Amino acid sequence: MQRRILGATGISVSDVALGAMMFGAMGNPDHEDSVRIIHRALDAGINLIDTADVYSAGESEEIVGTAIRGRRDDVVLASKFGLPMGADPNQSGASRRWIMQSVENSLRRLGTDHLDLYQLHRPDHDTDPGETLSALSDLVQAGKVRAFGSSMFPAETIVEAQRAAERRGTHRFLTEQTMYSILTRRPEASVFPVTQRHGLGVLTFSPLNSGWLSGRANLASSHRASTRPGHYDPSTPTGQAKTEAVAKLTALAAEAGMTLPHLAIAFVRAHPAVTSVLIGPRTQEQLDSLLPAAELELSGDILDRIDEIVAPGTELDPADNYAATPPAIADARLRRR
Repeated sequence: MQRRILGATGISVSDVALGAMMFGAMGNPDHEDSVRIIHRALDAGINLIDTADVYSAGESEEIVGTAIRGRRDDVVLASKFGLPMGADPNQSGASRRWIMQSVENSLRRLGTDHLDLYQLHRPDHDTDPGETLSALSDLVQAGKVRAFGSSMFPAETIVEAQRAAERRGTHRFLTEQTMYSILTRRPEASVFPVTQRHGLGVLTFSPLNSGWLSGRANLASSHRASTRPGHYDPSTPTGQAKTEAVAKLTALAAEAGMTLPHLAIAFVRAHPAVTSVLIGPRTQEQLDSLLPAAELELSGDILDRIDEIVAPGTELDPADNYAATPPAIADARLRRR
């Protein structure tokens, strides 16, 4: 497993990381099995584990906490906050009030006294960025957080936050976590250039595009299909576009002597802006099938041929980024008099 430095944090992380979203009721409800999967990942050389308070309502953090007990010093532990943890609007977002409460909740569930990386799960358009940065900086000063970052921020919001930190004299976001795969290449157009300009470490998730690049024949019967009905319908315009792209990518992977999932993960690892790619297995079989991708390097010819199938900076389905739609687009009241 190769290591890379996570932006300006100075922290060395494996270039393939373990995403813990599938541990708990959202994926694998067997805690002992989930712990075994985490141990297998650590034994394979993965040292970065990424979870979030919202994953299975805190259950994922509890599982991760159990798994790293006795191995905490060997783990770069990342969690996230900001998505709703209850019906009360004050149990979400990036206000100082919620940040101070949510970090204590996460630390308790994880059984640790600090997080190596604490990330705002989605932009909070209702809270001044300076207020958020001030609260997060206080957590750094208190030793509860080593560094903090953002997730699914558009390029302009990344820049706004960097400027706010400079104006306020606070610590700044040092990482960005974004969705990125062969089928969702939009970050290449603006997010990646901005993160490189500001020296941010980049974590990416969903390299298999929620199963489209998993090599599975019948996606409609997959675990993810139950949570996103219609998303895997090959008869829709976007479904048809993805189906055609997947067929070409599958052939390309076979020609290169690898599986489609390995091609997909190696593609993400190849981008110079990417520090580490998160894989999110639900079973140990899935984990074991993905680990060999950490050793693969794609030639320039293979990367060029991928560009011919899905153009750089484009995405085949804008709905893939459903959780990051700005309010001004999602809420018609904000664009009418």
